[in-house]
Amino acid sequence: MIPQWRREAREKLKQLNTEVAMSVVGHLIGELRERYSAHDEVLKYLDNVEEDVIVNIDDFRRGEEEETPIVVGVDHSGGPVRRYQVNVLVDHGDSDGAPVIYEDNPTYQNLIGRVEHMAMMGALITDFTLIKPGALHRANKGYLILEAYKLFQHPFSWEALKRALRSVEIRIGSLEQMLSLVSTVSLEPEPMPLNVKVVLVGDRILYYLLYQLDPEFQELFKVAADFDDQMARSPENQHLYARLIATLAKKEELRPFDKGGVARVIEHSARVTENADKLSTHMRSICDLLCEADYWAGQQRRDLVSAEDVQTAINGQIRRGSRMKERLHENIQRGILLIDSAGAAVGQVNGLSVIDLGNISFGTPTRITARVRMGEGDVLDIEREVDLGGPIHSKGVLILAGFLGARFAKECPLALSASLVFEQSYGEIEGDSASSAELYALLSALSGVPVKQSFAVTGSVNQHGQVQAIGGVNQKIEGFFDVCMDRGLSGEQGVLIPTSNLGDLMLRQDVIEAVEQGKFHIYAVETIDQGIELLTGVPAGEADVGGHYPENTINHKVAQQLLKFAEIRHEFGDSKKDHDVGDGLHHEKDDDGK
Repeated sequence: MIPQWRREAREKLKQLNTEVAMSVVGHLIGELRERYSAHDEVLKYLDNVEEDVIVNIDDFRRGEEEETPIVVGVDHSGGPVRRYQVNVLVDHGDSDGAPVIYEDNPTYQNLIGRVEHMAMMGALITDFTLIKPGALHRANKGYLILEAYKLFQHPFSWEALKRALRSVEIRIGSLEQMLSLVSTVSLEPEPMPLNVKVVLVGDRILYYLLYQLDPEFQELFKVAADFDDQMARSPENQHLYARLIATLAKKEELRPFDKGGVARVIEHSARVTENADKLSTHMRSICDLLCEADYWAGQQRRDLVSAEDVQTAINGQIRRGSRMKERLHENIQRGILLIDSAGAAVGQVNGLSVIDLGNISFGTPTRITARVRMGEGDVLDIEREVDLGGPIHSKGVLILAGFLGARFAKECPLALSASLVFEQSYGEIEGDSASSAELYALLSALSGVPVKQSFAVTGSVNQHGQVQAIGGVNQKIEGFFDVCMDRGLSGEQGVLIPTSNLGDLMLRQDVIEAVEQGKFHIYAVETIDQGIELLTGVPAGEADVGGHYPENTINHKVAQQLLKFAEIRHEFGDSKKDHDVGDGLHHEKDDDGK
């Protein structure tokens, strides 16, 4: 009877505790139900909480000793209430407007969230309070900005982002479980609805590659914005640029720039774009220049940054990256690299090229030579034959070969075999900006007329003999000018550039002064005929109605030489044919026994 009595007493006591708990908990839960009556999921959660609290009411009645058992490595500071805590992943209560999130480290877990673990007696355990949000959670109903290059540096991040955008939900999971690398029991949080605009920032080449190679990219990222890195150099934009310089100086706590300093920065910005009518919008490089100019102004104890300080900063940037340039010029002056700046030579022209080394680029002259002989119409590009010439360079050589055939071989075969080479070139050559120089060397070799070595040439050529625009015109002019300056300006030296590049000229002040004083010259040419006249001092010559060129002109000499090659080849072919036929008859008689 006593055990039954005790059992009944425990049941009545338990029932009493339940009724008391219901009265206390129900009152508190009721207030929450009224507050969140519009949210069905919250109401369902509150019902579960109320039921669980009543079932486990004894956990709240235990003494303090039982409430905090001592277990090394586990935090029980929450006690029995821990299981009822709310893990707030994202809180935008203090924000105005839609969230705009920039994720600097877009790893898989930083994008979609993670479930953390804690150690307990040598094992890893977790609960819902250890669920951490990702960038997609923080940017939900807003905007997420990611750098494409950084995104592709982390495995599975790109696929996780696409999966979330396709399914319109965020599903938290670990890479270890996805790849079956661990068997630890973990949580599987419910997926969260996703409504976000993702902005990918990156280089143009990445966009083009993704568009071509990833079929899902054009479906998920439909809006493309291609920002230009240049702006028009109009009076209005120059005024805005001056205000921008003032804003950057104030932001970086620099000294104010005077009128000359602002003008010099704008000139340098135009030079960076290689277009006198454009301004660079690459603010990082402009800001670095402003900071360096401010330093030099401080060294001179000036209150304002002047044009002299800006020029000193520009010179410093060039000097720090000029090791290779100085080494090349030293080799030219020592005669290791053969470059002539005086005299004349047949089949030899000074070409100009640009070497890019990071943020520093400079021009350097290169000797281009041509040799000709009788052949079958082949123009041999030695650079291409040894795999040192790129496809664009090879294209330029083929174009000049087409020009030769169209002008001089309309009525006779092009019995020519020529070879072109960049002398003392030991690296890859790309671009067609030297095709006009190669054609000048070839015309000189065919005509026998020497080319003035006091000139350097740049420009590409088309099959009609027109000289076309090229890049890096300022660096190329300055590269040859520096070589001539080291040897002494004679007043006869200069550079031939395409007429279409005149608008790109933003030369150094020392080059401008030398041109103004007549010590150095810059010639703009539109056609090969104009260029060959300047280089040789001999008229190019225009064809008459019958296609004949005046005597003692370059084109006449070239045509005569090609005609001579054709005649020699024809005579050689006929004599060889007669010899072959006679030899065949002789053997035929022997076979007949006669």
